[in-house]
Amino acid sequence: MKKKPVPDRTREVEAFLEMLQAERGASRNTLAAYGADLDNLQTFLARRQQKPAGADTEALRAYLKSLDYVGMTPRTVARRLSVIRQFYRFLLAERMRDDDPASTLDSPKLGRPLPKVLSRGEVDRLIEATRDKEGDGGRMATLLEILYGTGLRVSELVTLPLSAVERDPTVLIVRGKGEKDRMVPLSDPARAAIASWLHVRAATLDDDETSRYLFPSRGRTGHLTRQRFAQLLKEAALTAGIDPARVSPHVLRHAFASHLLEGGADLRSVQLMLGHADIATTQIYTHVLDDKLRALVQDKHPLARRRRRPAG
Repeated sequence: MKKKPVPDRTREVEAFLEMLQAERGASRNTLAAYGADLDNLQTFLARRQQKPAGADTEALRAYLKSLDYVGMTPRTVARRLSVIRQFYRFLLAERMRDDDPASTLDSPKLGRPLPKVLSRGEVDRLIEATRDKEGDGGRMATLLEILYGTGLRVSELVTLPLSAVERDPTVLIVRGKGEKDRMVPLSDPARAAIASWLHVRAATLDDDETSRYLFPSRGRTGHLTRQRFAQLLKEAALTAGIDPARVSPHVLRHAFASHLLEGGADLRSVQLMLGHADIATTQIYTHVLDDKLRALVQDKHPLARRRRRPAG
């Protein structure tokens, strides 16, 4: 089945993407995702003889209904609606339009999105399954120790520079979304795995070859790709006896956050380590605390203790 051709992007869409990069420091992945969403909108509007900059509210509402019709999840529809709203706010601010046709669009109703989380035992099995992996010199075990020990995004993990770890650091300085730097503590197991990997890393390169990445690759990017790491993670899950469908780089990021909170970490600290701009994003992990908090209130609250006191 042939893909439908995508119309050339309009100057307004190009200007919006340029603004995201210049003013908000959007990454290439973000720009590609926003561009693809607006390309999809543009293709739909072309069938109604409209262009994005001239679309009316009725056309935008019809577009959102079409996404629901083809079975797109409410979360994905909400993400596309967010892009659309940002685009039209930009057009209004830049005086490319006199109104905002997206301002009255309703957001889809979302259920509470509980993140998938592996247990501590499952994470241990996953890491253990990679320790004796033949031919990788401990690379995969190092990747997992860092990912689970720091909660990095997978793009941050695979692009870690060699300079970040050459002096056995106790913290990593990570450049995340919006080109913002943050500090993340390194666990002792992660530091040990990195030290071991550095001893064999040079052997993965040709004699006259150098790389600035901690996890180099001979591919076009020069470093291990997100896609290849995800594949290796699925293989590790199979070896560990865990359903590969339950395992992804993001699931390990979820496990990092959830297990920290279970252990008593405060939400603000977890927010800083994850690199969330808004603490509301981090609050999705508080579901793991529900039982602990209920028990805390039952055991420690004065009124609860008074109710348990026998009548005299």
